[in-house]
Amino acid sequence: MISGTIGAALDASWRPVLAPAVVAITAMAVMLVGSRLGEEDSEGLGWLTFSGLALAALCAFAAVGRHAPAFAGALIVDDYTAFFYCLIAVCAAMVVLLSLDYVPALELPSTEYYALLLSATVGMMLLAAAGDLIIIFLGLETMSISVYVMAAIARRDPRSSEAGLKYFLLGAFSTGFLLYGIALLYGATGSIKLEAISRALQSSALAASPLVLLGLAMMLIGFGFKVAAVPFHAWTPDAYEGAPTPVTALMAVGVKSAAFAGFLRLLLVYLPALHAQWGGALWVLAALTMSVGNLVALAQNNVKRMLAYSAIAHAGYILVGMTAAGGAAGAAVLYYLLGYAFANLGAFAVLVAVERVEQPGTTLADLGGLAKGQPMLAAAMALFMLSLMGLPPLAGFVGKFYVFSAALQAGYVWLVVLAALNSVISTYYYARVIVAMYVNEGAERKLRARRPGLSVALAVAIAATIIIGVDPRPYVEMAAGAYASAAGIARSGVRAAFLAH
Repeated sequence: MISGTIGAALDASWRPVLAPAVVAITAMAVMLVGSRLGEEDSEGLGWLTFSGLALAALCAFAAVGRHAPAFAGALIVDDYTAFFYCLIAVCAAMVVLLSLDYVPALELPSTEYYALLLSATVGMMLLAAAGDLIIIFLGLETMSISVYVMAAIARRDPRSSEAGLKYFLLGAFSTGFLLYGIALLYGATGSIKLEAISRALQSSALAASPLVLLGLAMMLIGFGFKVAAVPFHAWTPDAYEGAPTPVTALMAVGVKSAAFAGFLRLLLVYLPALHAQWGGALWVLAALTMSVGNLVALAQNNVKRMLAYSAIAHAGYILVGMTAAGGAAGAAVLYYLLGYAFANLGAFAVLVAVERVEQPGTTLADLGGLAKGQPMLAAAMALFMLSLMGLPPLAGFVGKFYVFSAALQAGYVWLVVLAALNSVISTYYYARVIVAMYVNEGAERKLRARRPGLSVALAVAIAATIIIGVDPRPYVEMAAGAYASAAGIARSGVRAAFLAH
């Protein structure tokens, strides 16, 4: 009986950290093995990293079907945690596939590269499972510090060094605001646990406290930097442009998904009582982020920089769903992140495929005539652009439909009108990429030799972008169940509200 009790306790305690523990152990294994190998063996380290991430994705299912705190409430195990564990692990694994050829071609230090990627993944997973403010901070910093170094890892490229420095400075600002907000919320409520803070703020007097409101404002600014919301997006496009392309993919998808995982849990799950206070601020952030992201993207000729502003605009669409709050909106945001992740990873995979060894980075002119020389790559890029544009029946369209429907149902009519207008604006710069590939003429260029890893990543991204959009119901069910698990509400009610749109 005693052994059974101990076993149950260990099971409950370690279940939420099983996936990040596997990733952390893999990071240590990569460093140990890499210290014995030469740089010519970097592909083997890549496959070791990929194997650890694949195992972590399988371990994520250990959290399914449970809703319980662990480690004295510092971490939370539920379907929401499992959803983001799996999404983050899959995204990181696809970044590894993009890196298998890229790392040796650019002579990047492979041991450090893959160890940092795994370390960043651990931070992302901790952020998704965070049950208190300190774990939110630790997760963000573990993720961010690793990505700062990865952005600057191409030491022979001054643009990479600039990207790392600018991303570091952005992160330093966000950390300051976030810590200040954490301190104020702790001072006002007497706890760092999200559950205890939520209970304390049920008191209307405490909810209106200047300490609480200022602390909430500081945390909104901190998360605003992490998700690249306007006006906290400064230098984010520079960092995206200068970083190695697989690292940019990690920043655009993994970092953004993890930051929104923590942001959603904090505001929609634990601080809905303060919606009157933070809802208006998110309305303004969403409107600014969508509009600035799309309008500035119109003027970009560098495709990586254009995708950076596109990622900013998509953060605005996600903020539309967060502004609406409620079960349907939360589930819609999770579904949106799923479709967004694969379309962006696919787009960056194409850029990795067409970049030249001697000149990393891709402009619209570089894509000229791609359809003639590489018709499959051009077709894949067109598919991803159409999904990001929001063309039915692809995943991007269904995600926007659900997010906008949830906001409309919550009464945010003008915000939805603005979001729809921004979606129309975005068609121009996405269409420019397609026109460059299929209409414009381009000089012949010798592409970097590709191995199966990149082809597998492209195939997965193509299949996911199509399947998630054409048959959304299983993924709607998954998103609804994940959000309902986090919010502690009836799954059937969230699913019904979600599908009613």
